[in-house]
Amino acid sequence: MASDGDRLIIEPSNSITQPSSIYVTSSPETGKLEYLVRRFPDMPGVSDKAPQDMKPGEVPPGPWDPGLLKDDDGQWYLYWDSSNVFPIYGQKIALEDGKLIYQTRAQPLFKLHPELHGWERFGQDHSGLLANGKPTDPYVEGAWMNKIGGRYYLQYGAPGTEFNAYANGTYLSDKPLGPFTYAPYNPIAYKPGGFVHGAGHGSSFQDRYGNWWNTGTPWIGYNWTFERRIDLLPGKIYPDGQMAFTSRFADFPYYAPTSKFDDPDTLFTGWMLLSYKKAATASSSLGQFGPATVTDENPQTFWVAGANKPGETLTVDLGSVDTVRAVQVDFADYKSGRFADAPDIYTEFTLEASPDGQHWQEVARTEAPRRDRPNAYFELASPVRARFVRYVHGHVGAANLAISDLRVFGNADGHAPAMPEGVAPRRHADERDATIRWRPVPGAIGYNIRFGIRPDRLTLTHQLWADELGSGAVLTKELRSLNKGVPYWVAVEAFNETGVSKLSPVRPIR
Repeated sequence: MASDGDRLIIEPSNSITQPSSIYVTSSPETGKLEYLVRRFPDMPGVSDKAPQDMKPGEVPPGPWDPGLLKDDDGQWYLYWDSSNVFPIYGQKIALEDGKLIYQTRAQPLFKLHPELHGWERFGQDHSGLLANGKPTDPYVEGAWMNKIGGRYYLQYGAPGTEFNAYANGTYLSDKPLGPFTYAPYNPIAYKPGGFVHGAGHGSSFQDRYGNWWNTGTPWIGYNWTFERRIDLLPGKIYPDGQMAFTSRFADFPYYAPTSKFDDPDTLFTGWMLLSYKKAATASSSLGQFGPATVTDENPQTFWVAGANKPGETLTVDLGSVDTVRAVQVDFADYKSGRFADAPDIYTEFTLEASPDGQHWQEVARTEAPRRDRPNAYFELASPVRARFVRYVHGHVGAANLAISDLRVFGNADGHAPAMPEGVAPRRHADERDATIRWRPVPGAIGYNIRFGIRPDRLTLTHQLWADELGSGAVLTKELRSLNKGVPYWVAVEAFNETGVSKLSPVRPIR
């Protein structure tokens, strides 16, 4: 997708067997598109030979995963490919009289180097392995170009959709077709922990206030290997050109900015998750899909009601009377039987709260216009004191009522946890890896490992739940996302249902 200043231009992937089109709209809110190019022309030098049989100048079928840039002089550029064999390509193009014209042959711009860049290794926590335990090469894909301050930021997703490792990185150049230089602070968007995992394959853009954002595609992977949702991470471009987007508490409520921000972390509301691993009950359940999983912070597990009918309920017991400020209902697709839009695909329900499980008040409800709300979020009109939060079903446009998580946000009474102590990082002989150790903090339900290439720029976050780290005298987590030859610093913060601790002293990773 790109803009020519007046219109949005949308270019899907293209293949030899299924030639695609390019679409355009000047009013995207209507959902109506027009043809700009009805059919892709053949790519110069395209070949469907096996990689080892291809000759110099030949390229694989495409453009796959295309990205567009209209430069300041009006010249268009195309960037593309998705492969664990071939690189990201780039070339000049023209869009004239309903045609796409390839003005130059595709030239290779860069490939992945997982032997140097730890985060480019495929698999869970960058293990380099498929789910079946077999090693595999990582994928480079999702090219996206921004020109900022005279620099060209050619961004890419890696190492693959599956698992928690998916992230976005960037290469830099002062020319649109390079040569490009790897950014040592990569990845620019990274989310290996929390409610949803992964932040790769997206785009960077500015809002009306000049704030920078990066989209990505966190992994769900229940119905299909590549089942995903879309995330939106705030960030900034530092004066020296570093591009960074924060995933710190990215699954928790953020304020929508109404002006230019300097620090994206200031958007975090401070409302904590009150529902983690809390008891849940339901009016009915289908088979093994009981309600216990709706508080496990895992979108791959879910409750299914015994019947998809109005009045079904799902209730979370917070265990104490807390200040509740927001609720998110994350629906799941379990044998929904729906594969296209339809008038009956909409979501309706009410949310109720109670201090004792006996006396209930409505705190939110869906309102007109009717629409689908797969990840419905409500900030309450005013905070309520409640121990119980109840979902009361109205309608979903699917065969089953399935909810993966009923997430309750606010603040418990008490104090934020103490600052983590004894933080001791150690870089491995393989500099792509490091081990971080610290002493557990009483009452903490989770920790954020924050790290980066400068002590004053801990731009990367790995969120962890305390119950997943064990109960030893020292907690340990291995980071496998570092770049060889690049210095790093790290600190740890703890959080509970009341708030967030002070950040530990920043330590070099040596």
